[in-house]
Order: sequence, then structure tokens, then C-alpha cells
Amino acid sequence: MKKVEAIIRKSKFDEVKKALHQIEVNFFSYWDVTGVGNEKLGHVYRGISYSTSEIQRRYLVIVVSDDFLEKTVNVLLDTASTGNVGDGKIFVSDVIEAYRIRTKESGSAGIN
Repeated sequence: MKKVEAIIRKSKFDEVKKALHQIEVNFFSYWDVTGVGNEKLGHVYRGISYSTSEIQRRYLVIVVSDDFLEKTVNVLLDTASTGNVGDGKIFVSDVIEAYRIRTKESGSAGIN
């Protein structure tokens, strides 16, 4: 099993959620987060200067079986991208075990 953590633009969240459901990734957690990025330039919009180094994003945590990893990452790469600086990041790590509390199932059965 793998844990996929993605930091994406809030404006892309609904599109990403819909695409994940289409590949049958139906359970994940998310939070609104603020981060500091590499971009140090400020932008001016309607005469108001704002910093792009502190940006509002959505943080997703998705645990999938190994066979769903590639599909999940590809969906995130395709749907979360705008082609501009600040599109986000994806991190993948191993999950040793997962349990469903209600049924006490473990492994892949615990996440599906």
C-alpha cells in the first residue's frame, strides 16, 4: 500500500475530486493549508501588491493499494496542473498496514 500526499491549488480541488472518483478512489482526507513556496516575486492585481510566497492550497492524503498508485498519481498530475508556478507537489510513501476500525479488516481490505 502507498500513501499519496498532494498539495494542490484550491481552485483545482473539485476537478481533482471528480477525477479521483472516476478511477474509483473514493476515500481520501483533505485540509486547507498555507505554505511557503520557492516563488519570491510579488504580483500586482488591480493596483494591490500581493506575495506569491505564501499561498493557499489544499492538502490531500490518499492511501491506495499498490496497483492503484500509478493511476492515482497520473490523475493528480493531469487534473491539478495549470502549467504555472505553484501547481503543487505530490509525495508517495509506503504504508506498512491499514485497519478498518468497524470491521477490523486489515491490509488492502482495510482501505477499500
